Amino acid sequence: MVRMNLEPVAGHEPVEIDDQEYDAAVIAPVVDRDGEHHLLFTKRADHLGEHPGQMSFPGGGAERQDRTILDTALREAYEEIGLEETEAEVVGQLDDIRTVTEYAVTPFVARVPDREYVPDEHEVAEIAVLSLSELLDPDNYEYDRRSHPYYGDVVIHYFHVDGYTVWGATGRILVQLLELATEFEAPERVDRSST
Repeated sequence: MVRMNLEPVAGHEPVEIDDQEYDAAVIAPVVDRDGEHHLLFTKRADHLGEHPGQMSFPGGGAERQDRTILDTALREAYEEIGLEETEAEVVGQLDDIRTVTEYAVTPFVARVPDREYVPDEHEVAEIAVLSLSELLDPDNYEYDRRSHPYYGDVVIHYFHVDGYTVWGATGRILVQLLELATEFEAPERVDRSST
C-alpha cells in the first residue's frame, strides 16, 4: 500500500507570492482508501471562463468575506464538493504559485474523509479520486518544455491516470506535494514561483 509521509508537508515553510492581481487558494485533499493514499481532484465544468474541463484541486478566488487565505480554500472546497470545514484536517501549506491568469494560488494539504462528495454542477463536472500508486507510476507521467512569453523556458508536468490528465498549475502543485511526501523526483526542475 502506497502512502505519503505528510510530516515534511507539515514542516514546510511555504514561499508566498504577493505581486499578483488576484489571490486564490486550493485544498489538496488526501483520502485514505483501503490503506492507500489517494488524492481528490475536480474536473472543472466546460462552460467556465478560466481553465474549462481541466483537472484541479477544490478551490478558487478570494472573496471579501474571507478572513484568511485558508478560509478561502475551505469555503471554496465546501462550495465545490461539499467538504465541511470540520472534515478537513489541514496538514500544511505548499509554495504559492503564479498562474497565467494573474492569480497567486496558495495550496493547502488536508486529510479528508473517504466518502461520497457532491460536485457543484455549476463549477464541477465531476470528482476524481486518484490513487497515489498510479500518480507515482513513471508510465503515467511525462513532461514537456515550453517557451512562455513572460517567464521563458518552463516545464509542464502531465499525470495521466484513469483517463484523466492532471497538468498546468495543478500539476505543479502535485509535483511539490509528491516531492515533499514521497520519493518522487521530477526529472526536470521547475521554478514554481515564476510559471
